[in-house]
Amino acid sequence: MQKRLFLALIVALGLMVTGTAFAAKHWKYGHVAPIQVGEFIQGHQQGCLAMAEYVKKKTDGDIEIAVFPLSQLGPERSMLEQTQFGLLDMMDCTTGTLSNLVPQVGLLDLFFMWPSKDVAHKVITDPEFMKIYGDLLLQKGLVHVGYSENEMRDFDCTKRCVVSPEDMKGIRVRVIESPVFLDGFRAMGANPVGMPFGEVYTALQQGVIDMQDNPNPTTVAMKFSEVAKFLTRSDHAYTCLFKLMSRDLYESLSDKEKELIKSGAKVGQELNWAANNEIRKEMEKKAIKQEGCTIKDLTPEQREAFRKTQEKVWAKYAQKCGNIPNDSKYGKYAGVAYFDMIQDKIKQYSN
Repeated sequence: MQKRLFLALIVALGLMVTGTAFAAKHWKYGHVAPIQVGEFIQGHQQGCLAMAEYVKKKTDGDIEIAVFPLSQLGPERSMLEQTQFGLLDMMDCTTGTLSNLVPQVGLLDLFFMWPSKDVAHKVITDPEFMKIYGDLLLQKGLVHVGYSENEMRDFDCTKRCVVSPEDMKGIRVRVIESPVFLDGFRAMGANPVGMPFGEVYTALQQGVIDMQDNPNPTTVAMKFSEVAKFLTRSDHAYTCLFKLMSRDLYESLSDKEKELIKSGAKVGQELNWAANNEIRKEMEKKAIKQEGCTIKDLTPEQREAFRKTQEKVWAKYAQKCGNIPNDSKYGKYAGVAYFDMIQDKIKQYSN
């Protein structure tokens, strides 16, 4: 009898070990972006779903990632803390929120710094850039595996298409609660107003504010363009998001799994970027044809005029963010200011 009990125990333990070894990993992945932009699945959400599908397929279902958009897992700041301390597996974090933890990330938000979205893509995916910023995040318990984006930001005004700093004088503009955004709009002569996103439509309608800034597809999807019909493709700021994993979770993976996660992140990232381009075209057509909006582009001279208003703001944050550690692993950028490294990369990819 004792022998049988012993054998049964051995078999049971063996089943438990086997079951644990081959159990599927179920991860939660959060972000704050909506699911839809008009009739389209939002580009950011498309990218997250594509990454999850890629990882599931490549691991034969051993890793399943459930995507939770629209702050379903909590406010962005809460999700960042959860990921940092291993309570949430993955998240996409906007630079505005992430800069509270890693101030150097805020440099990516500086107004009129990026010549184009294409240049921004090349800079942030540059291996040297990713090494430098990846190390900053690793110190905070986070692993940077890729990017998402919510497009370049544009001006949307009730009065006129804003195409010069003179047009901005006295304009009351709703901004996100970010020091870079507050300083950037003040430098252009506007009066920035902090306001929850959900109050923007009514504030525009009632004249509490004259302007808001969001990518044009967001402006049209949220119906802001019904009451503020003057849009400018200003591309004044790039809304990048860092795709982050809990460091503890990442370090528990095999080398093969780590590579699959990074490959999946790249698949999602590229789909996100491509989808945003198509969604922008269609939503701007809708704004013009269905809502009677006017959309203008800035000329190179107009962009330069805006850029000049930002020089003191750039200098302020360049000093605030300091220098890259003077370590040989950073090559020619060892000891260089983070801002100067970004400027060097912009110059490299603008040629």
